[in-house]
Amino acid sequence: MTDQKLAPGDEAPDFSLPDADGKTVQLSALRGQRVIVYFYPAAMTPGCTKEACDFRDNLGELADAGLTVLGISPDTPAKLAKFRDQESLNFSLLADPGREVLQAYGAYGEKTMYGKKTVGVIRSTFVVGADGRIERAYYNVKATGHVGRLRQDLAA
Repeated sequence: MTDQKLAPGDEAPDFSLPDADGKTVQLSALRGQRVIVYFYPAAMTPGCTKEACDFRDNLGELADAGLTVLGISPDTPAKLAKFRDQESLNFSLLADPGREVLQAYGAYGEKTMYGKKTVGVIRSTFVVGADGRIERAYYNVKATGHVGRLRQDLAA
C-alpha cells in the first residue's frame, strides 16, 4: 500500500482494466484525449450512486469540452453492469478488484470515516491530459457537488 499522491505534471499510471461488459479499456489507448478518471468505493451505495449520476447528468457538457469519463472501483464487472443498467450510466465503469490501479493513483489507503480510521478506497478524481500527464488531482472529494466543481475548474 502506498501513500504516494499524484500531482499535476506527473505521468498518469497506465492501466488495462475490464469494463462492465468484460472488455479491456487501456488508458494509453485514449492518448490524445483528455480523460477524467474517478475512483469510488462501491457501486450501488448511496454516495457512489449520487456521484455516478452526477457524472451521467453532466456527461454532455464534459464530452463537449473534449473529456472522456472513466469510473473505477474494486467491484466485479457483473456488479458494474448491474449498476450501469440500474442507473442508466452512459460512461465506462472499470473493475479493479486487485486494487492495483487504485494504489497506483494513491486512491486506496488509510482514511477517516465517521471519525474512525479505516483502510479503503479514497474517493478521488484525476484529469489526465491528452499527453498522458496529470492535469488535476483531487483527493478525498465529496460525492455531491464534485462534478460541478470539476466543470467549473475545467470550464466544461
